[in-house]
Amino acid sequence: QVQLVESGGGLVQTGGSLRLSCAASLRSFSTYYMAWFRQAPGKEREFVTSINYSGGLTYYADSVKGRFTISRDNAKNTLDLQMNSLKPEDTAVYYCAADRFPITPTTKKDYNYWGQGTQVTVSS
Repeated sequence: QVQLVESGGGLVQTGGSLRLSCAASLRSFSTYYMAWFRQAPGKEREFVTSINYSGGLTYYADSVKGRFTISRDNAKNTLDLQMNSLKPEDTAVYYCAADRFPITPTTKKDYNYWGQGTQVTVSS
């Protein structure tokens, strides 16, 4: 059974930092493409960042480029998201996602496995 469990969310002031983690109970974790998405109240779930199997290729949404960093540890089956210089518009529930072969790694419909999400709130 595939299980993705996010942690690390919370309340932070503008300009602060948070580090999210996703623990994956995936057999052969290194054969899964991983990503983070987020969903703000009343909005569609949107792509934040993705990372390929080895960690050598990453994509970022323009809105987080230069502030967020995705990483993975294939030995520990974990995915991390370091978020710096946080803004109120980063407030959302953040979801970890996984798929063996996402056709378009930035598209939520291409991911079959999802975590339950962790809330990030940035106060102004």
